[in-house]
Amino acid sequence: MWIDTHCHLDAREFDADRRQVADAAEAAGVRGIVVPAVAVWNFEAVRTLAHEDARCVYALGIHPLCSAGTGQADIDALRREVAASMGDPRFVGIGEIGLDFFVAGLDSHHQAWLYAEQLKIAREFDLPVLLHVRKSQDQVGAQLRKLGVKRGIAHAFNGSHEQARRFVEQGLKLGFGGNLTFSRARQIRRLATDMPLEALVLETDAPDIAPAWLADDQFGEQHKVRNTPAEVAGVARVLGELRGIDAAALAQATWRNAVEALPRLAAFAGTMAPAGHTTSTTS
Repeated sequence: MWIDTHCHLDAREFDADRRQVADAAEAAGVRGIVVPAVAVWNFEAVRTLAHEDARCVYALGIHPLCSAGTGQADIDALRREVAASMGDPRFVGIGEIGLDFFVAGLDSHHQAWLYAEQLKIAREFDLPVLLHVRKSQDQVGAQLRKLGVKRGIAHAFNGSHEQARRFVEQGLKLGFGGNLTFSRARQIRRLATDMPLEALVLETDAPDIAPAWLADDQFGEQHKVRNTPAEVAGVARVLGELRGIDAAALAQATWRNAVEALPRLAAFAGTMAPAGHTTSTTS
């Protein structure tokens, strides 16, 4: 019924029980999991995971938090890997890429170079992007427009209504996960309620950004608790309550939105899509 459009299932937090975590997600109705890479060193890990577990697909990219020490050799390696993966049906896009202006000590100019070079690869191969946009919505969006990348997901979106509108007008979807479940996250909840339903996809960012019911105190110290892809079902429940939409309709809509954002997902309609959904689109 559901698809987690952003989950780091390859992370070491899942080394002891990765298969059981995926099984629990499936039991909760999560039929698909998108696993983005974060650096050249884990490209093979996300690819292998996607080929060993039919519920998973993968993306390749270099995360801004892994930008230190990267250079042209990493961009060249990414381009080679993307070119080699174009015939792989489990490969769905470029990610996780973007900009992070929240974490201290990162070189913003180097981040910007790395992000732009990865957008160029996405444009060259006509692939969607999975975007990290922490405290960087305007800068991430400006480069999308400059380089003409018009498909993908702005993951864990937490910007203004105007910033959200510009991403959607550019052709991107907005990812909502655990943060949405906190009553104090008023801006995120307003966005999830007010933006067109066609603009929204569901995610967890597991093992990070755990939902309210997993937080270990009233202030929502969610990063201290392991999140899992099964929690997409709970995120969907909250989103449905906020928007006044039933689970079946929301599942249909968010599946359709995920395929619009990541068209190569359409190849898995028979195994991932909600019951009753049909599509003839492939990419």
